[in-house]
Amino acid sequence: MKKRTPWQVTRAVWYAMFMREAVARTMADRMAWFWMLAEPILFVSIMIFVRTVILGRSRMLYNADFVPWLIVGLLGFFLFRENMMRSLGAVEANSGLFAYRQVKPVDSVLVRCFLEGILKSFILVLFILGGYLLDLKLIPDLALEAMFAWVSLWLLGLGIGLVVSALAGLVAEVGIIVKLLSFPLMILSGVILPVTMLPHFLQPYVLMNPIAHGIEVLRLGFFEHYVTLPGINLLYLWYWIIGSIALGLLLHIRFEMRLKAQ
Repeated sequence: MKKRTPWQVTRAVWYAMFMREAVARTMADRMAWFWMLAEPILFVSIMIFVRTVILGRSRMLYNADFVPWLIVGLLGFFLFRENMMRSLGAVEANSGLFAYRQVKPVDSVLVRCFLEGILKSFILVLFILGGYLLDLKLIPDLALEAMFAWVSLWLLGLGIGLVVSALAGLVAEVGIIVKLLSFPLMILSGVILPVTMLPHFLQPYVLMNPIAHGIEVLRLGFFEHYVTLPGINLLYLWYWIIGSIALGLLLHIRFEMRLKAQ
């Protein structure tokens, strides 16, 4: 038998783990697909009710229709959040596979984040098609910019996921802290409340949050004339992406045996 190269072995491991994760994610629960779509739909419905019925505000928000503006922000944040949150349990969920020396803890995180990116991208396409049928402006004005911002948010979630999955394997309390931070991050990232509406003394602190940069650039890709904060910069987001992925990979390499033994 011809000896396989390391890349061929890695590719085979990733393919097997991907199929395992895909079946578990989409087929284990009969309501799995429903909840993937229901969460953003329910959230958008509640926010539309609060804004239009209770507050009586207009539908326009800084040159963007409020409903598409909210949908784009929510889907972008959910893409980041699900990569981060599902990375926490990836190593433990695949611990039985580590008996095979070809399988590494980092493989479980990479495969899970890749699957999550595919699922969230599919849901985004469904929302765009649904918006077209409902006469909602969800087709991006700058498609390439929107796609690049979407991929950037996915990579940020991957990088943070690599870091927190390694740290949670070493200190269990890290996972609890990350889960508690999920909702505050949504508020501080401008998903529900536009960052331009925040007090001026808070805006420099919001600009330190890389998620806010990714979501605002994503909105700029969908709504060409959308007005956002000066200082929104995709390069800053990529500094975080490169740094977090590098740190996450280093942590997984350094503590591989401890992560396998958890």
